Amino acid sequence: MSPSRSRNQTELDDEDYGPSRTQKRREALAVLTLAGQLIELQPSRLARLDLPDDVRREIDITRRITSHGAKKRQLAFLAKVMRRFSEEDFAAVRAELGENREKQRQENAAMHRLEALRDALLDGDEEALSALIEAHPQIDRQHLRSLIRQARSERTAGKPLRAYRDIFQLLKDLSRDDPGDVA
Repeated sequence: MSPSRSRNQTELDDEDYGPSRTQKRREALAVLTLAGQLIELQPSRLARLDLPDDVRREIDITRRITSHGAKKRQLAFLAKVMRRFSEEDFAAVRAELGENREKQRQENAAMHRLEALRDALLDGDEEALSALIEAHPQIDRQHLRSLIRQARSERTAGKPLRAYRDIFQLLKDLSRDDPGDVA
Protein backbone atom coordinates (compact mmCIF):
# COMPACT_ATOMS: atom_id res chain seq x y z
CA MET A 1 0.00 0.00 0.00
CA SER A 2 1.39 3.36 -0.96
CA PRO A 3 1.84 5.88 1.85
CA SER A 4 -0.49 8.38 0.19
CA ARG A 5 -3.46 6.00 0.12
CA SER A 6 -5.35 5.12 3.20
CA ARG A 7 -6.68 1.68 3.91
CA ASN A 8 -10.29 2.78 3.22
CA GLN A 9 -9.43 4.08 -0.26
CA THR A 10 -7.73 0.80 -1.15
CA GLU A 11 -10.76 -1.15 0.04
CA LEU A 12 -13.03 1.09 -2.05
CA ASP A 13 -10.86 0.56 -5.11
CA ASP A 14 -11.28 -3.19 -4.77
CA GLU A 15 -15.09 -3.02 -4.65
CA ASP A 16 -17.14 -3.44 -7.79
CA TYR A 17 -19.22 -0.38 -8.56
CA GLY A 18 -21.04 -1.93 -11.49
CA PRO A 19 -21.01 -0.61 -15.03
CA SER A 20 -19.48 2.78 -15.67
CA ARG A 21 -21.52 5.77 -16.73
CA THR A 22 -20.22 5.39 -20.29
CA GLN A 23 -21.27 1.74 -20.38
CA LYS A 24 -24.74 2.63 -19.10
CA ARG A 25 -25.06 5.27 -21.82
CA ARG A 26 -23.98 2.79 -24.52
CA GLU A 27 -26.58 0.31 -23.31
CA ALA A 28 -29.29 3.00 -23.24
CA LEU A 29 -28.41 4.06 -26.79
CA ALA A 30 -28.51 0.43 -27.92
CA VAL A 31 -32.04 0.11 -26.49
CA LEU A 32 -33.02 3.39 -28.20
CA THR A 33 -31.71 2.04 -31.51
CA LEU A 34 -33.66 -1.20 -31.02
CA ALA A 35 -36.80 0.83 -30.26
CA GLY A 36 -36.30 2.76 -33.50
CA GLN A 37 -35.94 -0.48 -35.44
CA LEU A 38 -39.11 -1.87 -33.89
CA ILE A 39 -41.08 1.22 -34.88
CA GLU A 40 -39.87 0.93 -38.48
CA LEU A 41 -40.90 -2.73 -38.78
CA GLN A 42 -43.92 -3.71 -40.80
CA PRO A 43 -46.90 -4.58 -38.59
CA SER A 44 -46.92 -8.18 -39.84
CA ARG A 45 -43.27 -8.70 -38.86
CA LEU A 46 -43.79 -6.93 -35.54
CA ALA A 47 -46.71 -9.25 -34.73
CA ARG A 48 -44.41 -12.27 -35.05
CA LEU A 49 -41.97 -10.95 -32.44
CA ASP A 50 -42.31 -11.93 -28.80
CA LEU A 51 -42.62 -8.55 -27.09
CA PRO A 52 -44.13 -7.53 -23.74
CA ASP A 53 -47.62 -6.03 -23.97
CA ASP A 54 -46.70 -2.59 -22.66
CA VAL A 55 -43.85 -2.35 -25.20
CA ARG A 56 -46.30 -3.21 -27.99
CA ARG A 57 -48.71 -0.58 -26.72
CA GLU A 58 -45.99 2.10 -26.68
CA ILE A 59 -44.88 1.09 -30.20
CA ASP A 60 -48.45 1.58 -31.43
CA ILE A 61 -48.68 4.98 -29.74
CA THR A 62 -45.33 6.06 -31.20
CA ARG A 63 -46.35 5.02 -34.70
CA ARG A 64 -49.49 7.17 -34.55
CA ILE A 65 -47.58 10.34 -33.70
CA THR A 66 -46.73 12.51 -36.70
CA SER A 67 -44.94 15.49 -35.13
CA HIS A 68 -41.17 15.02 -35.28
CA GLY A 69 -40.42 16.36 -31.79
CA ALA A 70 -43.27 14.48 -30.16
CA LYS A 71 -42.28 11.28 -31.93
CA LYS A 72 -38.70 11.66 -30.74
CA ARG A 73 -39.87 12.12 -27.13
CA GLN A 74 -42.22 9.15 -27.41
CA LEU A 75 -39.39 7.04 -28.84
CA ALA A 76 -37.25 7.96 -25.83
CA PHE A 77 -40.12 6.96 -23.56
CA LEU A 78 -40.47 3.66 -25.41
CA ALA A 79 -36.75 3.01 -24.83
CA LYS A 80 -37.26 3.80 -21.12
CA VAL A 81 -40.09 1.27 -20.94
CA MET A 82 -37.89 -1.28 -22.71
CA ARG A 83 -35.03 -0.70 -20.23
CA ARG A 84 -37.33 -1.89 -17.44
CA PHE A 85 -37.01 -5.38 -18.86
CA SER A 86 -33.90 -7.52 -18.79
CA GLU A 87 -31.59 -7.93 -21.75
CA GLU A 88 -32.71 -11.56 -22.11
CA ASP A 89 -36.28 -10.43 -22.82
CA PHE A 90 -35.10 -8.79 -26.03
CA ALA A 91 -32.33 -11.23 -27.01
CA ALA A 92 -34.67 -13.16 -29.33
CA VAL A 93 -35.91 -9.91 -30.87
CA ARG A 94 -32.34 -8.73 -31.53
CA ALA A 95 -31.47 -12.08 -33.07
CA GLU A 96 -34.56 -11.99 -35.28
CA LEU A 97 -33.81 -8.47 -36.47
CA GLY A 98 -30.18 -9.33 -37.15
CA GLU A 99 -31.10 -12.42 -39.17
CA ASN A 100 -33.80 -10.53 -41.05
CA ARG A 101 -31.42 -7.70 -41.87
CA GLU A 102 -28.93 -10.12 -43.44
CA LYS A 103 -31.71 -11.96 -45.25
CA GLN A 104 -33.13 -8.68 -46.53
CA ARG A 105 -29.68 -7.61 -47.75
CA GLN A 106 -29.34 -10.87 -49.69
CA GLU A 107 -32.80 -10.50 -51.20
CA ASN A 108 -32.03 -6.93 -52.27
CA ALA A 109 -28.81 -8.06 -53.92
CA ALA A 110 -30.68 -10.81 -55.77
CA MET A 111 -33.29 -8.32 -57.01
CA HIS A 112 -30.55 -5.98 -58.22
CA ARG A 113 -28.96 -8.85 -60.15
CA LEU A 114 -32.33 -9.64 -61.77
CA GLU A 115 -32.84 -5.99 -62.69
CA ALA A 116 -29.36 -5.87 -64.26
CA LEU A 117 -30.12 -9.05 -66.23
CA ARG A 118 -33.43 -7.58 -67.43
CA ASP A 119 -31.70 -4.37 -68.52
CA ALA A 120 -29.03 -6.38 -70.34
CA LEU A 121 -31.74 -8.34 -72.17
CA LEU A 122 -33.50 -5.14 -73.19
CA ASP A 123 -30.24 -3.57 -74.35
CA GLY A 124 -29.79 -6.46 -76.79
CA ASP A 125 -27.08 -8.41 -74.97
CA GLU A 126 -27.21 -11.73 -76.82
CA GLU A 127 -24.70 -13.33 -74.45
CA ALA A 128 -27.01 -12.68 -71.50
CA LEU A 129 -29.95 -14.11 -73.43
CA SER A 130 -28.07 -17.23 -74.49
CA ALA A 131 -26.72 -17.73 -70.95
CA LEU A 132 -30.25 -17.45 -69.56
CA ILE A 133 -31.61 -19.92 -72.10
CA GLU A 134 -28.72 -22.31 -71.45
CA ALA A 135 -29.23 -22.13 -67.68
CA HIS A 136 -32.99 -22.67 -68.05
CA PRO A 137 -33.74 -24.89 -71.05
CA GLN A 138 -37.41 -25.17 -69.98
CA ILE A 139 -37.97 -21.43 -70.59
CA ASP A 140 -40.41 -20.46 -73.33
CA ARG A 141 -37.94 -18.76 -75.69
CA GLN A 142 -40.55 -17.39 -78.03
CA HIS A 143 -42.49 -15.81 -75.17
CA LEU A 144 -39.31 -14.31 -73.69
CA ARG A 145 -38.23 -12.81 -77.01
CA SER A 146 -41.70 -11.36 -77.60
CA LEU A 147 -41.68 -9.81 -74.11
CA ILE A 148 -38.28 -8.26 -74.86
CA ARG A 149 -39.55 -6.79 -78.15
CA GLN A 150 -42.72 -5.55 -76.50
CA ALA A 151 -40.78 -3.94 -73.62
CA ARG A 152 -38.48 -2.16 -76.06
CA SER A 153 -41.46 -0.78 -78.01
CA GLU A 154 -43.21 0.28 -74.79
CA ARG A 155 -40.11 2.11 -73.67
CA THR A 156 -39.69 4.02 -76.92
CA ALA A 157 -43.42 4.81 -77.25
CA GLY A 158 -43.69 6.05 -73.68
CA LYS A 159 -46.42 3.54 -72.88
CA PRO A 160 -46.84 1.88 -69.47
CA LEU A 161 -44.05 -0.65 -68.97
CA ARG A 162 -46.12 -3.80 -68.60
CA ALA A 163 -43.81 -6.12 -70.53
CA TYR A 164 -40.85 -4.63 -68.63
CA ARG A 165 -42.46 -5.78 -65.37
CA ASP A 166 -43.46 -9.12 -66.91
CA ILE A 167 -39.83 -9.85 -67.81
CA PHE A 168 -38.78 -9.12 -64.25
CA GLN A 169 -41.53 -11.38 -62.90
CA LEU A 170 -40.44 -14.15 -65.28
CA LEU A 171 -36.84 -13.84 -64.11
CA LYS A 172 -37.97 -13.77 -60.50
CA ASP A 173 -40.00 -16.96 -60.99
CA LEU A 174 -37.00 -18.63 -62.59
CA SER A 175 -34.76 -17.63 -59.68
CA ARG A 176 -37.33 -18.93 -57.21
CA ASP A 177 -37.40 -22.29 -58.99
CA ASP A 178 -33.61 -22.54 -59.28
CA PRO A 179 -31.90 -19.78 -57.23
CA GLY A 180 -28.33 -20.61 -58.19
CA ASP A 181 -28.61 -20.19 -61.95
CA VAL A 182 -30.29 -16.83 -62.65
CA ALA A 183 -28.12 -13.70 -63.00
